[in-house]
Amino acid sequence: MPEPGWVDADVRQRAARVKLLALDVDGVLTDGGMYYSAEGEALKKFNTRDAQGVALWQGHGLLAAIITREQSPIVLRRGAKMGVAETHVGVQDKLACVRELVARYGLTLDEVCYVGDDVHDVALMREVGLAVAVADATPLPKRYAHYVTRLAGGQGAVREVCELLLDAQGRSNDV
Repeated sequence: MPEPGWVDADVRQRAARVKLLALDVDGVLTDGGMYYSAEGEALKKFNTRDAQGVALWQGHGLLAAIITREQSPIVLRRGAKMGVAETHVGVQDKLACVRELVARYGLTLDEVCYVGDDVHDVALMREVGLAVAVADATPLPKRYAHYVTRLAGGQGAVREVCELLLDAQGRSNDV
C-alpha cells in the first residue's frame, strides 16, 4: 500500500494517461456520514473544493463520472450542479458501468482513474489505469490503490486527485 500523498514515477505515468475520472460518492465525495431528519429524509454533505476540482478537470475537456450503488436523488442533483453528465445511481456493478462508458467514449480502462473507499470499489480499482483510495478508506481498497490521498473523503480528496491528474498531464490547475 502506498504512503498517503506519495506520487512516484509510476503514479505520474498512470495519471498522465487518464481521460475519464470516475468517482464513488459516499466516503469519497462525502465524508461517508448520512444525516436523517425526523421525517426520515437522508442528507449528504459535499465539499465545494472537490466540486471545483472536477470543474477544473472538465474545463480541460476531460470526462468525469459519478457512480454510486445508492439510489439517491441527492446525488443526481449534486451531479447536475457540478455539470457531471455521467452521474449514475443505483449501480450494483460499477465495473460494468465503467466498461460501458469507456466503450461509448472510445477509451480504454487504462485511461480511467477511479476513486473509491470501500469493498464495492475493489473490482473496478483492480481494472483501471489509476486506482485511488481516499486517506480514510477501508484497508482492502487501499491494498489495490496505486495512490492514496492525503485528505479524507469529503474533505478535499477529490480536489487533490484532480490536481494530481492535471499536473501529471501538464495542464493548468486554475481557471
